[in-house]
Amino acid sequence: MTVDSDSRCPCLSGETYGSCCGRFHSGAAEASTAETLMRSRYAAFAVGDADYLLRTWHPSTRPTSLDLDPDQRWMRLDILHRTGGSLLESAGTVEFVAHYRYGRDRDSLHEHSRFVREHGRWLYVDALG
Repeated sequence: MTVDSDSRCPCLSGETYGSCCGRFHSGAAEASTAETLMRSRYAAFAVGDADYLLRTWHPSTRPTSLDLDPDQRWMRLDILHRTGGSLLESAGTVEFVAHYRYGRDRDSLHEHSRFVREHGRWLYVDALG
């Protein structure tokens, strides 16, 4: 899915895609917090940017490839809770619900994600059980 840089960002920050997650996806900036990385990863799912998802996945848990289903439409992101993950921390978690539509069906993914910052970059590690 192609998103215009002046369109509303899929992460629902209220900013345009170009000034929000688009700058992370293009490599022009790095996410400064675990929540920012989580939002940018959600937006990457929404726009179909598998390369960004792989680049921001920790090497210890990253799959070798990622095939995104173009029929799955990500509709809304709700951040429920976060711990750590600030500018001065090296680990954090973000609990969220990502709502999507697949054909006529609507569903959601509820996840408690774990992030670490290594060499100044936040990375997604895994979902806590």
